[in-house]
Amino acid sequence: MPDTKLRWGILGTGNIASRFASQLPSSTTGELAAVGSRSTDSANEFADRYAIPNRHGSYQELLDDDTVDAVYIATPHPLHVEWAIKTAEAGKHVLCEKPLAINRSLSAAMIEAAVRNDVFLMEAYMYRCLPQTKLIAQLVRDGAIGTVHQIQASFAFQSSFRPESRIFADELAGGGILDVGGYPVSMARLIAGAAVGAPYADPAAVTAVGQVGETGVDEWTVATLFFDSGMTAQVSTGVRLSDENRVRVLGSEGYLVIDDPWFGGDGKPTHVSLHKVGEEARDVSAEPAYIYAAEADAVAAAIEQRQAPEMSWADTLGNLAVQDEWRKLIGQQYASERDDAIVPTLTGRPLTRRADAPMTYGQVPGFDKQVSRLVMGVDNQETLTHAATMFDDFVERGGTTFDTAYIYGRGRGEKLLGQWIKSRGNRDEVVVIGKGAHTPHCDPESITRQLGESLERLQTDHVDLYLMHRDNEEVPVGEFVDVMDEHFRAGRIKAYGGSNWSTARFDEANAYAAANGKQPLTLLSNHLSLARAYDVPWAGCGHVSDDQSQAWLRERQVALFPWSSQARGFFTGRAKPEDRSDEELVRCFYSDENFERLRRARVLAEARGVEPTAIALAWLLHQPYPVFPLIGPRQISETRTSLPGLSVELTDEDVAWLTALD
Repeated sequence: MPDTKLRWGILGTGNIASRFASQLPSSTTGELAAVGSRSTDSANEFADRYAIPNRHGSYQELLDDDTVDAVYIATPHPLHVEWAIKTAEAGKHVLCEKPLAINRSLSAAMIEAAVRNDVFLMEAYMYRCLPQTKLIAQLVRDGAIGTVHQIQASFAFQSSFRPESRIFADELAGGGILDVGGYPVSMARLIAGAAVGAPYADPAAVTAVGQVGETGVDEWTVATLFFDSGMTAQVSTGVRLSDENRVRVLGSEGYLVIDDPWFGGDGKPTHVSLHKVGEEARDVSAEPAYIYAAEADAVAAAIEQRQAPEMSWADTLGNLAVQDEWRKLIGQQYASERDDAIVPTLTGRPLTRRADAPMTYGQVPGFDKQVSRLVMGVDNQETLTHAATMFDDFVERGGTTFDTAYIYGRGRGEKLLGQWIKSRGNRDEVVVIGKGAHTPHCDPESITRQLGESLERLQTDHVDLYLMHRDNEEVPVGEFVDVMDEHFRAGRIKAYGGSNWSTARFDEANAYAAANGKQPLTLLSNHLSLARAYDVPWAGCGHVSDDQSQAWLRERQVALFPWSSQARGFFTGRAKPEDRSDEELVRCFYSDENFERLRRARVLAEARGVEPTAIALAWLLHQPYPVFPLIGPRQISETRTSLPGLSVELTDEDVAWLTALD
């Protein structure tokens, strides 16, 4: 906890901002320093009401105020992302109202901004900071009601329907699940975790029913959360139907009742009712506390750790994952999340490479654009929002190149990439890799049909690099070369090659191209990683791990775009000789030789201050032929941890030692 009081700025002047401002003087660690509003009059009125010394007529002016250490963001939901990121960029700590963002993907980007700028960030679930909430978790951990079996939690209210109200407005992310539904979800996850000795637990499955109103927001809904421990939780929320707004925890020896779970008395004495078999019901008291003062003190106590145990980053992401699934199950989606939306950047600024971006670049023979040495796989993005945050982050880190395919997500990957490119207007700045001719449609006619569909999905007239996704050796190789040459000359592709092609077949194709004046193959996408492959995950795949293929690559200098460049997580810590639960990982990569490579990667990683995954990636990038590894991050944090491999320098001796068999 800091020796001096934390100086708070409040961004926004609505009701929730007023509650925070009214209680902050009761905290032991904080003081009001400034307020920012979108109008000078509103800022002055708010500042006068709460005796705040500095007032600003814009949010940015608040962030520029040197008297502010931490900012409480109290804007409507959709504005959280922009201003939390800008606050972090200003070097100020962030307490952001719930939900942190309207979905998990946007929240992950906010957390990444906090990591990048080394500031504190917490989602403002103020009830989590109350003594009463900590008492509930402790009673559960202590087994006060035996084995917990079910949790019941509700937070709902009845509001008069007004389409223009924030609560019912699609553009303001209205509805119950985001407004107050996160409370019962977070309480259920807290209790389920406490029951098994963890800070929280994520459900293995969710089911839900509900009512979506005429403005497109959820008005009443109930969900059931199923946990691996066997516990279940029933959670309900709504904005047009009130509920009891309490929590019950049912166990083998009795139950707990919390009648005021979300405000905990707010400065008044409070308690948890304990009911046990054969005993009189009794109240277990908790210390009274002002909810927003307790929240401010929790921030100050954890500020050096950059996240608070009351609501950690992982807890926030887990909570929003449930809220995302809950909304999906009842058919609720905001217009800004739809696949045809024009998605703005998170800060509203043009998308640009950051000055500290670590990316390096290379050339593919016959192709004049720079290709980023790491290539983003377009097959792990679930929504347009998820795709946009991942792709924007990759570009900011210097990435230019995206790998997609006709079959990924039955075309959804191409559609998401195409819509993102349309939103950014950056077709000329990015390199798009397309793939077609996947078994069982691996023939020249299918290439033409699939390429046409891919271009339509991508909303472009060409792909930069095109790969035949599989080979079909029953088709004369010249027929493949002929059709690819046709599309090259028509401008629909700029360079091409094969994915999962043998080196012999590649040579045969290029001999035909040379003899017939056709465009040759210049790139190959087969598997290669520091962990040598002994099998491939899917039928028809090919690798170039063997010595003969490596010699061929060195001689031909063909550009290699290796998939599974991290050996499907072999170097992340997942692979252990005694753990054989991942059958595919075992089948493809488990061997004494590969575990020795893993050991050596760890030795170099410790010496260089990086993760073993960075060493595995650096090994690829130090091969004596052009290599552009494909990476498949599912989250921004995974992109971040992949990039240090770009900066790792390995000597020739290091490269050889990693794979030498002593």
